[in-house]
Amino acid sequence: MFRHVADAYPLAPVYTSLFDPRVAGDLVDAARVRTSALDRLPGASAYFRFLAPFYPAAFEHFDLSAYDLIVSTTTAWAKGVRFRPDAIHVCYIHTVSRFAFAYEQYVGAFPALGGVGGLRARLARPIVSRLVEWDLKAAQRPTAFIANSRNVAERVRKYYGREAFVAHCPVDLERFSVGAGDGGYLLVVSRLLGYKRVDLAIEAARLAGMRLLVVGSGPAEAELKAAAVGSKTEFLGSVSDDALRMIMGGARAVILPGEEDYGLVPLEANASGRPAIAYGRGGALETIRPGVTGEHFALPTPEALAALLRMFDPDRYDPAVLRAHAESFGPEPFKRSFAALVDDIVGGARP
Repeated sequence: MFRHVADAYPLAPVYTSLFDPRVAGDLVDAARVRTSALDRLPGASAYFRFLAPFYPAAFEHFDLSAYDLIVSTTTAWAKGVRFRPDAIHVCYIHTVSRFAFAYEQYVGAFPALGGVGGLRARLARPIVSRLVEWDLKAAQRPTAFIANSRNVAERVRKYYGREAFVAHCPVDLERFSVGAGDGGYLLVVSRLLGYKRVDLAIEAARLAGMRLLVVGSGPAEAELKAAAVGSKTEFLGSVSDDALRMIMGGARAVILPGEEDYGLVPLEANASGRPAIAYGRGGALETIRPGVTGEHFALPTPEALAALLRMFDPDRYDPAVLRAHAESFGPEPFKRSFAALVDDIVGGARP
């Protein structure tokens, strides 16, 4: 996502808290990047989650006084940058900060805190409370928000009291190609975090007696592997783009088991010519056309998903139609829509 925004303004410098060219060097030319003081800390990239209390100051200390227009893309911190009173800041927002509305999920991403009920988690609450206070103030700074979905725009309205334009996040079409779907397995592609509900997909596949592949890594990996013992679930870890292309193209269907702010995975599945199955809440309501590009399950339970898996027929879905649907969410339509919205905001438009 970030790459497409950066590509739209190829001469602009890029300000960010941390930058590892080994990980993100293909997204933006390192010569464009300006980093915060945090980037000079040993091991900062590996332990970036634990630097959360320091990100507000890192972004507020950037000197952006030379710029008439600032475009940020963020889930939390970049909306808080400071700028000249006569400048314009357009913030492309992917979600309201999770520590602001889902503390348990946020702390769950930090195994070192000992779980939500742990002593260290309770000790972290005052720190997170200060971050919430900063977050609410920072959300009032941008001139205008563009949300990556109607779902996120509604969340911005609810938690920040701000209206937002909408430009749906694009899918990287070049990373995927239409496959045959003949691998005989279901697929989950996700960071292994509690709120992603990969556990629900594992148990549903067990109940349905189906093979499930899980691509991704994260703090919940050990717990999920333990839960999958005796099932037909296989964990593949992080894989290359070429491997993901083949794996996704061979799936019967790709599952998005948790409620997502937006969720690109259904569109990546469609770009691979495969249908998607998702929990019928959040961003999946905007990216899946039931009966055409995939299906929704109504209740967030293994039983509800297993029932759908048993009756699911992947041959009902035309790979050409699926790919065309994904292309309507491609980078070029996004760039045109995003640039037009920024121009409108510069001209004084409000959502």
